Order: sequence, then structure tokens, then C-alpha cells
Amino acid sequence: MSDLQTALAEAGVAAVVDGDILAAHSVDHARLVAPGKAAALVRARSTEEVSAVLRVAGERGAPVVPQGARTGLAGSATAVDGAILLDVSPMDSILSLDPVDRIAVCQPGVRNAEISRAAAEHGLRYAPDPGSWETSTIGGNIATAAGGMCCVKYGVTAEYVLGLEVVMASGEVMRCGRRTAKGVAGYDLVRLFCGSEGTLGVITEATVKLSPIPADRLSLAAVFDTTAAAGRAVTAIMASGAQPSLLELIDGVHLRALEDMRPMGLPTDAAALLLVAADTDPAAELIAIERLCESSGASEVFRATDATEADALLESRRAAYHAMERLGTVLVDDVAVPRSRLAEALDGVAAAAERHGVVIGVIAHAGDGNLHPNIVVHPEDEASVAAGRAAFDEILEMTLAMGGTITGEHGVGMLKRDWLAREVDPVNLAVQRRVKEALDPLGILNPGKVLAG
Repeated sequence: MSDLQTALAEAGVAAVVDGDILAAHSVDHARLVAPGKAAALVRARSTEEVSAVLRVAGERGAPVVPQGARTGLAGSATAVDGAILLDVSPMDSILSLDPVDRIAVCQPGVRNAEISRAAAEHGLRYAPDPGSWETSTIGGNIATAAGGMCCVKYGVTAEYVLGLEVVMASGEVMRCGRRTAKGVAGYDLVRLFCGSEGTLGVITEATVKLSPIPADRLSLAAVFDTTAAAGRAVTAIMASGAQPSLLELIDGVHLRALEDMRPMGLPTDAAALLLVAADTDPAAELIAIERLCESSGASEVFRATDATEADALLESRRAAYHAMERLGTVLVDDVAVPRSRLAEALDGVAAAAERHGVVIGVIAHAGDGNLHPNIVVHPEDEASVAAGRAAFDEILEMTLAMGGTITGEHGVGMLKRDWLAREVDPVNLAVQRRVKEALDPLGILNPGKVLAG
């Protein structure tokens, strides 16, 4: 038994040190982020166990990498050398659900979709819905400040988190936030931990806001011969004052990959497809949106005839990343630009693909200006990886030049930590470092993530 394993056992925590198991748990979905060699894996089942792990880590100066389902795409859950991998996914209970206060209290390992299923009997749901909602955990969603497909109307994760229980680097347990609809007592520490990627504390409980399930939803799909025309349609829709509940773009590369994976009659000769849903007076709203799509250059517009057809289109969007994985290793970018520059950004991604000779497919939460250029590379070919990384960097450069951000919802992790200093000003970066030093003076919480150096 290793010294670390012994120390954890003495603290009442079981640890796994088997090399194969550690290797399997050392990576998330950021396939090109190289993991370090972890020292141990702890599958925590309580706040007390998380606290014990952090106390031992602090005493020994061992880094701790918090993990959930490891569906992240930026390397936030990737192992570093000598790390204790702290898996909180076994903490997977919905502790309470209150339909009057419209809240759910959850442990961090609860899967996103499980909250909505539990709340459905009360006519409620948890609105943020990342593409990985069936597998990603609420703790991971909060740690990365995840987005989703309905955020164009309903907002992102941080807007739905009311309260947290967090284990600090010292092992102390802190509660912040509230259960009430309103509350402004003191600094907003809940927002501080949303998107902190496990670098400031480990989330062990979350109180999240629920909202009513819309009474009705209708959807349509608009087909375009160019991605730029689809981008113009998005701009027109948002400028019109329409409030779609979903506004997603799927480009031709993804349409063909999806159809190859699971044939369902998608228009594989199209350059882009806009998937639109509305849930407030949806019939009237979709009529207006259909006209805007046609005036922006849509070659065809299809209305979903029933909920089954609409759900099938939505599931195809959720499967887009996995369809691209069949083509090679996917280097996932995640940028957001002002909506007014969406068409320009789509053209820029296409130009980067041609310039570097790589396949890049784009899916986008188009109503938010949030693009996911998925770059296909082949790790066995150094030239392919180099070309993919060059295209990745060029897209980030373009995004910043447009007044956008290097990450809309996946986080910084290890993948983009060197880019953070190019987006924020030096004073901002210094403040972030001081916050990190104040809450984690030994630097044991997920080191090497978010902040470089």
C-alpha cells in the first residue's frame, strides 16, 4: 500500500491505485490534452469523504482533480502528475424537490436529465440542457458553467443555481447562496464557483431552480445552400424580436456525418440546416420565423408534423459530436461571437478549414452566437494534428478580433488556458490569480487548469 493510500485509509477513505483504472479515469473528452500520471482514485460517497480527501491532500501537498462523468471538452477533469482523482459521481441523489419553491436539491453526481424527469410530475423541469444532458452531471455542469440548446430563451446554468455546498481546499465545508427566489446578502459566492472548474473548491450539493414545462412546442427545419445565408437568417430572427426556445445550426459536414451514422433523411447536400423551436404562441411565431428564413435565402423549410418528428430532429443535433468522432479524433472549439457577426464567423471557420487543409464541421447554438467548430484530426499523423491546432488557433484569433470569447460554455480547462490572458486585461487576470491564491493557498485544487503558470 502506498503512503498516500495509507494516509487516505487512515482518514476513512478508500483509494484505488491500480494503474489501468487510473489511466481510464485520467482523461475527459478533450482527446488531445495529454494527461499526467495520477497517484490514486477516490470515489467519494459523501461530503465527509470529500473533506477527508482534501485534508489529506493539503497535509501532503498532493494535487486533487475533481471529476464527475468526465464528459468535459476542455481538459478540466484531466489528471496531473501525482494527483488524487476525486470522483464525486457516486454522490448521485436528488435530496429534495419542492414544487412550491420550484427548487431541487441535488448531489453533484446527479445526471442533468434526471432532474427534469423527477420534476416532470409537478409540471416542472430543469431548463439548462447541454447536449450531454443524459450523461453529464449537475456538479460538472456547474463547475464548467455549461450552456445548452435552450439557453437562447431560458439561459445558462449559472442563472439556475441558487445555492451550493462546497468543500474548500482546507477541507472546511461552506454553504453559500439561498433557497429563496431572491437574496442579495453579501458577495455572490455561488456565481464565483460557477465556471471555476474545480480550482476553488469541490461542489458537494447544489440547490437549483426549476421552471414550468412549456405547454406547447412546435419546430421547423430550414435548409440553406450556404452557411453564411443561415447566419443571416439567425441575425434576422433575433433582430425581429422573435423569441425562439431553440435556434441551432447544423452544417453540411455534420449533416452528412449524422446521416452516415443513423439514416433519417437529413438533407446531406445542404450547406446548413437551422433547427428552430418555439413554445410561446408557437404557431404564429414559427410562421414569422419561416418567412424570415425564406427571405434570407432558405431553399426549403419543413415543419415537424408531430412531437416525435421534432424530438428526432433534436436528438440528431445532440448526436452531432459523436457522429464526427467516426471521422477521426475531434478537436472541439467553443467560441462565441456577437450575434451580428455570426455569418462572418461562419465564413471565417470555412476559410480556416480550407487554408489548413482540415475537415471542420460547425454546429452552433446560433441564437447565442456560440459556435462549435469540430476539427477532425488523426493523432497518428503529426502533420494532421499540427494543421488542426493551427486552424483551432486561427479560429480563436478571429473570435477575439470580433469582440467574442474563447469559450462560450465548455470552459478553459487545459485546452485554452494560454488564451485566457489574451482575452482578459492584466488587472482582471491578476484579480483572478489573487482569488485562486486566497481560496487555495497551497495550489492543490485542479492545478494547471484555467490559469496558466
